[in-house]
Amino acid sequence: MTKIAISHLGLCTPLGQNPEEVLARLLSGDTSAMRVRDDLIPHSSTIVGEVSQPLPELPGNLSQFASRNNQLLLCAAQQIADRVSDAIELYGPGRIGIVLGTSTSGIAQGEEALQYRAEQGQLPGDYHYSRQELGNGSDFLRHYFNIGGPCYTVSTACSSSAKVFASARRLLEAELCDLVIVGGGDSLCRLTLNGFTSLESVSKGRCQPFSANRDGINIGEGAALFTLERGDGEVMLAGIGESSDAHHISAPHPEGLGAISAIRMAIEDAELTADRISYINLHGTATQKNDAMESRALQRVFGQHIPLCSSTKPLTGHTLGAAGAIEAAFCYLLLSPLNTTGALPPQVNDGIADPNDPELPLVTQGQTTELSYIMSNSFAFGGSNASLIFCRKEALS
Repeated sequence: MTKIAISHLGLCTPLGQNPEEVLARLLSGDTSAMRVRDDLIPHSSTIVGEVSQPLPELPGNLSQFASRNNQLLLCAAQQIADRVSDAIELYGPGRIGIVLGTSTSGIAQGEEALQYRAEQGQLPGDYHYSRQELGNGSDFLRHYFNIGGPCYTVSTACSSSAKVFASARRLLEAELCDLVIVGGGDSLCRLTLNGFTSLESVSKGRCQPFSANRDGINIGEGAALFTLERGDGEVMLAGIGESSDAHHISAPHPEGLGAISAIRMAIEDAELTADRISYINLHGTATQKNDAMESRALQRVFGQHIPLCSSTKPLTGHTLGAAGAIEAAFCYLLLSPLNTTGALPPQVNDGIADPNDPELPLVTQGQTTELSYIMSNSFAFGGSNASLIFCRKEALS
Protein backbone atom coordinates (compact mmCIF):
# COMPACT_ATOMS: atom_id res chain seq x y z
CA MET A 1 0.00 0.00 0.00
CA THR A 2 1.30 3.45 -0.91
CA LYS A 3 2.19 5.53 2.12
CA ILE A 4 0.35 8.87 2.13
CA ALA A 5 1.67 11.65 4.34
CA ILE A 6 -0.24 14.72 5.49
CA SER A 7 2.63 17.16 5.17
CA HIS A 8 1.00 20.52 5.99
CA LEU A 9 -2.21 21.90 7.49
CA GLY A 10 -4.08 25.20 7.14
CA LEU A 11 -6.90 26.15 9.51
CA CYS A 12 -9.73 28.68 9.62
CA THR A 13 -12.22 27.51 12.24
CA PRO A 14 -14.47 28.93 14.95
CA LEU A 15 -11.77 27.76 17.40
CA GLY A 16 -9.06 29.80 15.70
CA GLN A 17 -6.65 30.01 12.82
CA ASN A 18 -3.42 28.52 14.14
CA PRO A 19 -2.66 25.02 15.43
CA GLU A 20 -1.67 25.99 18.98
CA GLU A 21 -4.81 28.03 19.62
CA VAL A 22 -7.14 25.51 18.02
CA LEU A 23 -5.66 22.57 19.94
CA ALA A 24 -5.82 24.39 23.26
CA ARG A 25 -9.47 25.36 22.80
CA LEU A 26 -10.32 21.89 21.48
CA LEU A 27 -8.85 20.16 24.52
CA SER A 28 -10.49 22.55 26.98
CA GLY A 29 -13.94 22.05 25.46
CA ASP A 30 -14.19 25.77 24.71
CA THR A 31 -17.69 26.64 23.45
CA SER A 32 -17.16 30.42 23.26
CA ALA A 33 -17.23 30.36 19.42
CA MET A 34 -20.90 29.44 19.53
CA ARG A 35 -22.82 32.70 19.01
CA VAL A 36 -26.49 33.67 18.99
CA ARG A 37 -27.60 35.07 15.62
CA ASP A 38 -31.03 36.53 14.85
CA ASP A 39 -30.46 37.34 11.17
CA LEU A 40 -30.39 33.85 9.69
CA ILE A 41 -33.84 32.41 10.43
CA PRO A 42 -36.90 34.70 10.17
CA HIS A 43 -38.42 35.69 13.53
CA SER A 44 -36.04 33.41 15.40
CA SER A 45 -32.63 33.32 17.05
CA THR A 46 -30.26 30.42 16.65
CA ILE A 47 -26.82 29.39 17.92
CA VAL A 48 -24.12 28.96 15.28
CA GLY A 49 -20.40 28.28 15.18
CA GLU A 50 -18.91 31.46 13.77
CA VAL A 51 -15.45 32.40 12.56
CA SER A 52 -15.15 35.77 14.26
CA GLN A 53 -11.51 36.60 13.53
CA PRO A 54 -10.73 38.89 10.55
CA LEU A 55 -10.47 37.16 7.19
CA PRO A 56 -8.03 38.06 4.40
CA GLU A 57 -9.26 39.90 1.34
CA LEU A 58 -8.86 38.16 -2.00
CA PRO A 59 -6.18 39.55 -4.34
CA GLY A 60 -7.53 42.16 -6.75
CA ASN A 61 -6.90 39.98 -9.79
CA LEU A 62 -9.20 37.32 -8.29
CA SER A 63 -12.09 39.61 -7.36
CA GLN A 64 -14.48 37.52 -9.47
CA PHE A 65 -14.17 34.85 -6.75
CA ALA A 66 -15.04 37.21 -3.89
CA SER A 67 -17.14 35.38 -1.28
CA ARG A 68 -16.91 34.63 2.42
CA ASN A 69 -16.46 30.97 1.57
CA ASN A 70 -13.36 31.74 -0.47
CA GLN A 71 -12.07 34.04 2.25
CA LEU A 72 -12.24 31.12 4.67
CA LEU A 73 -10.37 28.98 2.13
CA LEU A 74 -7.81 31.72 1.53
CA CYS A 75 -7.09 31.99 5.24
CA ALA A 76 -6.27 28.27 5.30
CA ALA A 77 -4.47 28.37 1.94
CA GLN A 78 -2.02 31.02 3.11
CA GLN A 79 -0.83 28.60 5.79
CA ILE A 80 0.14 25.90 3.27
CA ALA A 81 1.37 28.27 0.55
CA ASP A 82 5.09 27.73 1.15
CA ARG A 83 4.78 23.95 0.73
CA VAL A 84 2.67 24.35 -2.41
CA SER A 85 5.19 26.81 -3.85
CA ASP A 86 8.04 24.38 -3.16
CA ALA A 87 6.09 21.54 -4.78
CA ILE A 88 5.38 23.61 -7.89
CA GLU A 89 9.09 24.34 -8.24
CA LEU A 90 10.00 20.69 -7.66
CA TYR A 91 7.30 18.91 -9.67
CA GLY A 92 5.76 21.55 -11.94
CA PRO A 93 2.27 23.12 -11.71
CA GLY A 94 0.67 20.31 -13.71
CA ARG A 95 1.57 17.78 -11.01
CA ILE A 96 -0.33 19.55 -8.22
CA GLY A 97 -4.02 18.69 -7.76
CA ILE A 98 -6.92 20.09 -5.75
CA VAL A 99 -9.92 18.21 -4.34
CA LEU A 100 -12.28 20.13 -2.05
CA GLY A 101 -15.56 19.40 -0.32
CA THR A 102 -18.35 21.91 0.23
CA SER A 103 -22.10 22.16 0.52
CA THR A 104 -22.60 25.94 0.51
CA SER A 105 -19.81 27.48 -1.57
CA GLY A 106 -20.79 31.16 -2.07
CA ILE A 107 -24.55 30.78 -1.57
CA ALA A 108 -24.51 33.59 1.00
CA GLN A 109 -23.38 36.01 -1.71
CA GLY A 110 -26.24 34.82 -3.90
CA GLU A 111 -28.64 35.53 -1.06
CA GLU A 112 -27.24 39.07 -0.72
CA ALA A 113 -27.59 39.63 -4.46
CA LEU A 114 -31.24 38.53 -4.44
CA GLN A 115 -31.98 40.80 -1.51
CA TYR A 116 -30.36 43.69 -3.39
CA ARG A 117 -32.50 42.92 -6.43
CA ALA A 118 -35.65 42.87 -4.31
CA GLU A 119 -34.78 46.32 -2.99
CA GLN A 120 -33.21 47.91 -6.08
CA GLY A 121 -34.89 46.10 -8.95
CA GLN A 122 -31.66 44.70 -10.39
CA LEU A 123 -28.74 42.54 -9.39
CA PRO A 124 -25.54 44.22 -8.13
CA GLY A 125 -23.16 45.19 -10.92
CA ASP A 126 -20.37 43.00 -9.53
CA TYR A 127 -22.53 39.92 -9.00
CA HIS A 128 -21.23 36.65 -10.50
CA TYR A 129 -23.50 33.60 -10.30
CA SER A 130 -20.39 31.42 -10.49
CA ARG A 131 -19.50 32.39 -6.90
CA GLN A 132 -22.20 30.07 -5.61
CA GLU A 133 -21.37 27.15 -7.88
CA LEU A 134 -20.07 24.21 -5.89
CA GLY A 135 -16.81 24.11 -7.85
CA ASN A 136 -16.01 27.77 -7.21
CA GLY A 137 -13.70 27.16 -4.25
CA SER A 138 -11.56 24.64 -6.12
CA ASP A 139 -11.39 26.95 -9.12
CA PHE A 140 -10.40 29.85 -6.86
CA LEU A 141 -7.52 27.89 -5.32
CA ARG A 142 -6.40 26.74 -8.78
CA HIS A 143 -6.06 30.38 -9.84
CA TYR A 144 -4.61 31.47 -6.49
CA PHE A 145 -1.81 28.90 -6.59
CA ASN A 146 -1.56 28.99 -10.41
CA ILE A 147 -1.53 25.22 -10.76
CA GLY A 148 -2.75 22.97 -13.54
CA GLY A 149 -3.33 19.48 -12.18
CA PRO A 150 -6.69 17.78 -11.59
CA CYS A 151 -9.06 20.18 -9.86
CA TYR A 152 -12.57 19.36 -8.70
CA THR A 153 -15.11 19.46 -5.87
CA VAL A 154 -16.91 16.67 -4.03
CA SER A 155 -20.34 17.63 -2.72
CA THR A 156 -22.03 14.80 -0.84
CA ALA A 157 -23.46 16.90 2.00
CA CYS A 158 -21.79 16.22 5.35
CA SER A 159 -19.32 13.62 4.09
CA SER A 160 -17.95 15.89 1.34
CA SER A 161 -14.59 16.87 2.76
CA ALA A 162 -13.96 13.46 4.29
CA LYS A 163 -14.35 11.79 0.90
CA VAL A 164 -11.77 14.11 -0.67
CA PHE A 165 -9.04 12.14 1.10
CA ALA A 166 -10.03 9.05 -0.88
CA SER A 167 -10.03 11.03 -4.13
CA ALA A 168 -6.62 12.51 -3.39
CA ARG A 169 -5.11 9.15 -2.49
CA ARG A 170 -6.27 7.72 -5.80
CA LEU A 171 -4.61 10.61 -7.67
CA LEU A 172 -1.35 10.00 -5.80
CA GLU A 173 -1.44 6.21 -6.17
CA ALA A 174 -2.10 6.56 -9.91
CA GLU A 175 0.86 8.96 -10.07
CA LEU A 176 -1.31 11.60 -11.70
CA CYS A 177 -0.17 14.05 -9.01
CA ASP A 178 2.81 14.45 -6.71
CA LEU A 179 0.97 16.66 -4.24
CA VAL A 180 -2.76 17.12 -3.73
CA ILE A 181 -4.39 19.96 -1.81
CA VAL A 182 -7.44 18.57 -0.02
CA GLY A 183 -9.93 19.91 2.44
CA GLY A 184 -13.15 21.85 2.51
CA GLY A 185 -14.91 25.06 3.36
CA ASP A 186 -18.47 26.04 4.22
CA SER A 187 -19.87 29.40 5.28
CA LEU A 188 -23.02 30.33 7.15
CA CYS A 189 -26.00 31.11 4.94
CA ARG A 190 -29.74 31.36 5.28
CA LEU A 191 -30.45 28.53 2.86
CA THR A 192 -28.94 25.82 5.03
CA LEU A 193 -30.17 27.26 8.34
CA ASN A 194 -33.75 27.47 7.09
CA GLY A 195 -33.53 24.11 5.36
CA PHE A 196 -32.53 22.35 8.56
CA THR A 197 -35.12 24.36 10.48
CA SER A 198 -37.83 23.09 8.10
CA LEU A 199 -36.65 19.56 8.91
CA GLU A 200 -37.04 20.37 12.63
CA SER A 201 -33.37 19.49 13.06
CA VAL A 202 -31.97 22.71 14.57
CA SER A 203 -31.45 22.77 18.33
CA LYS A 204 -33.36 25.32 20.41
CA GLY A 205 -30.16 25.90 22.36
CA ARG A 206 -26.65 24.48 22.29
CA CYS A 207 -26.40 21.06 20.68
CA GLN A 208 -25.84 18.08 23.00
CA PRO A 209 -24.56 15.04 21.12
CA PHE A 210 -25.51 11.69 22.68
CA SER A 211 -27.51 13.27 25.49
CA ALA A 212 -30.99 12.00 26.26
CA ASN A 213 -32.04 15.66 25.92
CA ARG A 214 -30.54 16.29 22.50
CA ASP A 215 -32.84 18.17 20.16
CA GLY A 216 -30.84 18.90 17.01
CA ILE A 217 -27.81 20.53 15.49
CA ASN A 218 -26.08 23.89 15.58
CA ILE A 219 -24.64 24.86 12.21
CA GLY A 220 -21.13 26.27 11.87
CA GLU A 221 -18.64 27.50 9.31
CA GLY A 222 -14.95 27.16 8.61
CA ALA A 223 -12.26 25.68 6.39
CA ALA A 224 -9.32 23.31 6.61
CA LEU A 225 -6.76 22.45 3.94
CA PHE A 226 -4.04 19.80 3.83
CA THR A 227 -1.23 18.84 1.50
CA LEU A 228 -1.07 15.11 0.81
CA GLU A 229 2.03 13.49 -0.65
CA ARG A 230 3.50 10.04 -1.14
CA GLY A 231 6.03 9.06 1.53
CA ASP A 232 6.45 9.62 5.25
CA GLY A 233 5.33 12.49 7.47
CA GLU A 234 4.64 13.13 11.13
CA VAL A 235 0.95 12.32 10.53
CA MET A 236 -0.15 9.71 8.01
CA LEU A 237 -3.40 8.84 6.27
CA ALA A 238 -3.72 5.20 7.30
CA GLY A 239 -7.14 4.04 6.12
CA ILE A 240 -10.29 5.08 4.28
CA GLY A 241 -13.75 3.56 4.12
CA GLU A 242 -16.62 4.79 1.95
CA SER A 243 -20.15 3.50 1.49
CA SER A 244 -23.46 4.65 0.06
CA ASP A 245 -26.42 2.86 1.56
CA ALA A 246 -29.07 5.22 0.04
CA HIS A 247 -31.44 4.34 2.88
CA HIS A 248 -33.28 7.67 2.83
CA ILE A 249 -32.82 11.17 1.44
CA SER A 250 -32.17 12.63 4.91
CA ALA A 251 -32.51 9.95 7.61
CA PRO A 252 -29.68 7.48 8.32
CA HIS A 253 -30.24 3.75 8.30
CA PRO A 254 -31.56 3.10 11.84
CA GLU A 255 -29.05 0.33 12.49
CA GLY A 256 -26.22 2.14 10.73
CA LEU A 257 -25.55 -0.50 8.07
CA GLY A 258 -23.81 1.96 5.74
CA ALA A 259 -21.83 3.44 8.60
CA ILE A 260 -20.76 -0.02 9.74
CA SER A 261 -19.58 -0.81 6.23
CA ALA A 262 -17.51 2.39 5.99
CA ILE A 263 -15.94 1.91 9.43
CA ARG A 264 -15.04 -1.71 8.74
CA MET A 265 -13.57 -0.83 5.34
CA ALA A 266 -11.40 1.87 6.91
CA ILE A 267 -10.07 -0.57 9.51
CA GLU A 268 -9.42 -3.20 6.86
CA ASP A 269 -7.81 -0.63 4.56
CA ALA A 270 -5.44 0.38 7.37
CA GLU A 271 -4.63 -3.32 7.89
CA LEU A 272 -5.67 -3.11 11.53
CA THR A 273 -7.81 -4.90 14.04
CA ALA A 274 -10.51 -2.79 15.66
CA ASP A 275 -8.75 -2.76 19.04
CA ARG A 276 -5.88 -0.67 17.59
CA ILE A 277 -8.07 2.45 17.36
CA SER A 278 -7.23 4.81 20.25
CA TYR A 279 -9.91 7.48 19.79
CA ILE A 280 -12.88 8.21 17.52
CA ASN A 281 -13.99 11.67 16.48
CA LEU A 282 -17.70 10.97 16.21
CA HIS A 283 -19.99 12.43 13.58
CA GLY A 284 -22.28 13.17 16.54
CA THR A 285 -24.67 15.80 15.19
CA ALA A 286 -27.03 15.69 18.21
CA THR A 287 -30.07 14.77 16.16
CA GLN A 288 -32.12 11.91 17.56
CA LYS A 289 -31.62 9.56 14.64
CA ASN A 290 -27.96 10.22 13.85
CA ASP A 291 -26.65 9.68 17.37
CA ALA A 292 -28.79 6.59 17.84
CA MET A 293 -27.50 5.15 14.56
CA GLU A 294 -23.85 5.94 15.23
CA SER A 295 -23.84 4.43 18.71
CA ARG A 296 -25.36 1.23 17.31
CA ALA A 297 -22.85 1.11 14.47
CA LEU A 298 -19.93 1.42 16.88
CA GLN A 299 -21.33 -1.30 19.10
CA ARG A 300 -21.61 -3.61 16.08
CA VAL A 301 -18.01 -2.98 15.01
CA PHE A 302 -16.22 -2.71 18.37
CA GLY A 303 -18.46 -4.78 20.62
CA GLN A 304 -17.83 -4.08 24.30
CA HIS A 305 -14.49 -2.40 23.57
CA ILE A 306 -15.51 0.86 21.90
CA PRO A 307 -12.57 3.31 22.00
CA LEU A 308 -12.76 6.63 23.81
CA CYS A 309 -14.79 8.99 21.65
CA SER A 310 -16.40 12.41 21.45
CA SER A 311 -18.17 14.74 19.05
CA THR A 312 -16.54 18.16 18.68
CA LYS A 313 -19.62 19.79 17.13
CA PRO A 314 -20.65 21.58 20.37
CA LEU A 315 -17.42 23.60 19.96
CA THR A 316 -17.71 24.53 16.27
CA GLY A 317 -21.21 23.71 15.17
CA HIS A 318 -21.82 21.28 12.34
CA THR A 319 -19.81 22.73 9.46
CA LEU A 320 -21.64 20.53 6.93
CA GLY A 321 -19.53 20.08 3.79
CA ALA A 322 -16.42 21.25 5.67
CA ALA A 323 -16.99 19.02 8.72
CA GLY A 324 -14.93 16.08 7.46
CA ALA A 325 -11.89 18.28 6.83
CA ILE A 326 -12.16 20.34 10.01
CA GLU A 327 -12.55 17.24 12.15
CA ALA A 328 -9.68 15.57 10.28
CA ALA A 329 -7.65 18.65 11.22
CA PHE A 330 -8.54 18.06 14.86
CA CYS A 331 -7.30 14.48 14.52
CA TYR A 332 -4.09 15.76 12.92
CA LEU A 333 -3.53 18.12 15.86
CA LEU A 334 -4.15 15.35 18.40
CA LEU A 335 -1.46 13.23 16.71
CA SER A 336 0.96 16.12 16.24
CA PRO A 337 3.93 16.88 18.53
CA LEU A 338 1.86 19.74 19.99
CA ASN A 339 -0.23 17.20 21.93
CA THR A 340 2.50 15.98 24.26
CA THR A 341 0.22 14.31 26.82
CA GLY A 342 -2.20 12.41 24.59
CA ALA A 343 -5.04 14.69 25.66
CA LEU A 344 -8.48 14.32 24.07
CA PRO A 345 -11.42 16.66 23.34
CA PRO A 346 -14.07 16.25 26.06
CA GLN A 347 -17.65 15.54 25.18
CA VAL A 348 -19.67 18.66 25.95
CA ASN A 349 -23.28 17.91 26.91
CA ASP A 350 -25.40 17.74 30.05
CA GLY A 351 -24.02 14.33 31.02
CA ILE A 352 -27.39 12.59 30.80
CA ALA A 353 -26.97 9.46 28.67
CA ASP A 354 -29.81 8.21 26.48
CA PRO A 355 -30.96 4.88 27.96
CA ASN A 356 -32.37 3.86 24.57
CA ASP A 357 -28.95 3.87 22.88
CA PRO A 358 -25.81 1.79 23.43
CA GLU A 359 -23.50 3.42 25.97
CA LEU A 360 -20.39 5.08 24.56
CA PRO A 361 -17.15 5.80 26.48
CA LEU A 362 -17.37 9.55 25.98
CA VAL A 363 -14.26 11.56 26.81
CA THR A 364 -14.34 13.55 30.06
CA GLN A 365 -12.45 16.79 30.73
CA GLY A 366 -8.72 16.19 31.10
CA GLN A 367 -8.83 12.56 29.96
CA THR A 368 -5.75 11.27 28.15
CA THR A 369 -4.70 8.12 26.35
CA GLU A 370 -1.80 6.77 24.35
CA LEU A 371 -2.64 7.88 20.84
CA SER A 372 -1.68 5.71 17.89
CA TYR A 373 -4.56 5.39 15.42
CA ILE A 374 -7.45 7.88 15.36
CA MET A 375 -10.72 7.47 13.46
CA SER A 376 -12.98 10.26 12.20
CA ASN A 377 -16.53 9.52 11.03
CA SER A 378 -18.68 11.52 8.61
CA PHE A 379 -22.22 10.44 7.72
CA ALA A 380 -24.34 12.40 5.24
CA PHE A 381 -27.79 12.72 3.72
CA GLY A 382 -28.56 10.04 1.18
CA GLY A 383 -26.53 7.48 3.13
CA SER A 384 -23.15 8.80 1.97
CA ASN A 385 -20.71 7.59 4.62
CA ALA A 386 -16.97 8.02 5.11
CA SER A 387 -14.58 6.90 7.81
CA LEU A 388 -10.95 8.02 7.96
CA ILE A 389 -8.06 6.68 10.03
CA PHE A 390 -4.94 8.72 10.79
CA CYS A 391 -1.81 7.73 12.65
CA ARG A 392 1.67 8.82 13.64
CA LYS A 393 4.51 7.80 11.34
CA GLU A 394 5.92 5.43 13.96
CA ALA A 395 2.75 3.32 13.83
CA LEU A 396 3.52 2.31 10.24
CA SER A 397 7.14 1.43 10.88
